Amino acid sequence: MDLYLKGKTALVTGASQGIGRAIVKELALEGVQVLATGRNEALLSDLQSAIKATGGIVPYTIALDFTAPEGPQRLAEAALSTLGHIDILINNAGRSQPLEPVGDEVTWAAAMTLDFERPRQLTQLLLPHFMERRQGAILNLVSSYELRSINGSAVAKASIAAWSKALSSQLGPYGIRVNCLQPGLIDTENIRRFFPGEERHRFAQSEIPLGDFGTPEDMANMAIFLVSPRASYVTGTVAVVDGGMRRYPF
Repeated sequence: MDLYLKGKTALVTGASQGIGRAIVKELALEGVQVLATGRNEALLSDLQSAIKATGGIVPYTIALDFTAPEGPQRLAEAALSTLGHIDILINNAGRSQPLEPVGDEVTWAAAMTLDFERPRQLTQLLLPHFMERRQGAILNLVSSYELRSINGSAVAKASIAAWSKALSSQLGPYGIRVNCLQPGLIDTENIRRFFPGEERHRFAQSEIPLGDFGTPEDMANMAIFLVSPRASYVTGTVAVVDGGMRRYPF
């Protein structure tokens, strides 16, 4: 099915590995010119090589520390100067931050900065551009909220979901759509830490109706649909990709 994405442009954060990397690869295969960003320059270069080998549109890349105070401003300026205009923004950067019930303030602040403040700031810097063009698709990667223990990232991303819903209402008249994508247990380095060895198989068989963890590509397939014109009547929603997983996964 043609997603009508050929010729569009996109900015994707957290793109060097995992879900972000898979999203960039799928967008490139659909003919989208992407600016991919992450911390690791070597991984971003490897991503370019991998996409070139598959015949996709080779993405531009920029390695920077998104958590730095000037990170969102630098990235917004780089995106506009490199791409000329932006059709799609995918806020994917994030990192799990487990916390004890009495969590230290440094870890809480780091989680809220990376997983809420920086994507909010980047989006707000680019909104005048989207609003002037009266079009655009914004997709925010969020998290499961029903965890057995406190995770600063999940709390921050719950804020992202609430913010996204309100934002979608205000931006609808400008032709701008805002959605969220919530993963279940996706086979990434981050998730493997919690489910070593046979624990993954045991948990998947007992708790996930489809019988296994998802892949980054499963997330990417839903992501590119949500930012495509095929989803032109979808906004203000949180799409869940979790294989039907029962709640309280870990």
